[in-house]
Amino acid sequence: MRIEKINAKALERVNYDRYLLSVVVAKRVSELAKGAKPLVEVKKNTQPTEIAIREIAEGLIQVKED
Repeated sequence: MRIEKINAKALERVNYDRYLLSVVVAKRVSELAKGAKPLVEVKKNTQPTEIAIREIAEGLIQVKED
């Protein structure tokens, strides 16, 4: 899937709230940096940000507003 479509799907999953998306991505990137296993298949040298956005787009990360 093209990155534009992935980004659009991730944004849709957070009800088009760009701030919320950035917060969720940042939290997931932090988890990945601490050793969390990716929930999607990744190729070598895939950036953690891209992994997080793909996970959100595919509905693998629960997004809830506080």
